[in-house]
Amino acid sequence: MSLTATEISLVVDELAPALTGGWIQKVFQPTPRSIVLEVRAPGHTHRLLLSAHPSASRLHLVTQPLQNPPTPPGFCQYLRAHLQGARIDHVRQEAGDRIVSIGLTSKEGPVRLIAALTGHKANLLVLDAESRVLKDLNHSTDLYGQPYQLPSAPMASGHRQHEARFKPVEQSVFSVSAAIESCYHEKESTDAFAALKEARAHHLKKAIKKQRRRIDAWHADLAKADKYRDYARYGELLKANLGTIKKGQETVTVVDYFDEALPQVSIPLDPTKSAQGNMDDYFRKQRKYDTAQRELGPRIAQGEQEFDALRRELTSIEQGTWQPAASPNPSPSRRQGQPVMSHQPSAKSGPFRRFTSSDGLPIFVGRNARENDELTFGLAKSEDLWLHARGTPGSHVVVRLEKGAEVPPESLRDAATLALLYSDLKKSGKGDVIYTKRKWVKKAKGQTAGAVTVTQDKSIFVSLDRHRLEQLKTRSA
Repeated sequence: MSLTATEISLVVDELAPALTGGWIQKVFQPTPRSIVLEVRAPGHTHRLLLSAHPSASRLHLVTQPLQNPPTPPGFCQYLRAHLQGARIDHVRQEAGDRIVSIGLTSKEGPVRLIAALTGHKANLLVLDAESRVLKDLNHSTDLYGQPYQLPSAPMASGHRQHEARFKPVEQSVFSVSAAIESCYHEKESTDAFAALKEARAHHLKKAIKKQRRRIDAWHADLAKADKYRDYARYGELLKANLGTIKKGQETVTVVDYFDEALPQVSIPLDPTKSAQGNMDDYFRKQRKYDTAQRELGPRIAQGEQEFDALRRELTSIEQGTWQPAASPNPSPSRRQGQPVMSHQPSAKSGPFRRFTSSDGLPIFVGRNARENDELTFGLAKSEDLWLHARGTPGSHVVVRLEKGAEVPPESLRDAATLALLYSDLKKSGKGDVIYTKRKWVKKAKGQTAGAVTVTQDKSIFVSLDRHRLEQLKTRSA
């Protein structure tokens, strides 16, 4: 859903007066197909988003924080080198088409930044004073040094027939821009929810298969142990007849004094063992039966409950009624009316606690064992950074990283601080936090949800820094 020419005309007419005369103080590239220009105007700082995404090409101001990659892409680095510090001379729509020209006076002289918001052909280009292409987002090197050509007039006039789809936000100074931002933010939230739902469904399907196998294995163990139901009786009968049994016998016939009719019963023996050894075997197998009855029965019942819960949640996803798990109830150990520690970041509703590092990287924190398991083995990718307070119960923490990227030092310390905060080390206010790539974290076999084994981990010592926690709080979501 890209902006139409009519919508671009409306937002340009609204923004041009505020941006003209300002200067570009920072450039960001939050996604591979969009840039943000931080423009300082008298008394105000505006952040202008230019998106060349094929299905969402647009421009508008952004008021909500965007996450940036740890290392700026090449196009962003070029813009920082050549456009930061440039004054904006004009912002205008070209020939009524879906193309916006931003005229600039840079330290190298006049240049133009062209936002061609033309759907699947969308692009961002830098032109010199003679309108020759210097650089573009699409890396179209064959265009470099060539004059930039605007689309023909008929194509431009055709785009003006669309009506604007956005209702201006009356409370905002930039009402059209705010309406566009709100619409796309809602769409991106919907897309993010759909991705989360898909990841959760995938996780549930795997968990259901695993739980079914586990329950079937328990039933098999129980059935196997059931063969030993009467072995205590056989052991007692052998005990009463030890003196009559010789090594090498394969059976022994004795009177069954457990039966009022006192019938004779034939008991199989291991010919390689003594009478005492056979008796011990029967008692040992009876203990297996007793243990299985005592432990496997409740385990199967609990497993069936968990299996049913997983199936119900998957059904709710399939029927479109699923909602992410809500935040758990406050700890019962906190007395009613006792305030939350002032330095602890707030945890809003939704799946996982969410923060943004000082470098703009997303940080996810599990709230409980189930969320820890879902975060680590559902949402996290193999190259993401995984953290946990060393040697103590606590939350799993994941930092989203691009493939091949290393975590910046400040982002590592931000995430480690959160891992310490949401662990049993919080009271001491300091401790070691281990970290590694998500791919080196494995589920602990036979353990409860959230239990893991970790390899190739490193350690960082952190303390709960009040200033850092306050900054993280302002960037929580």
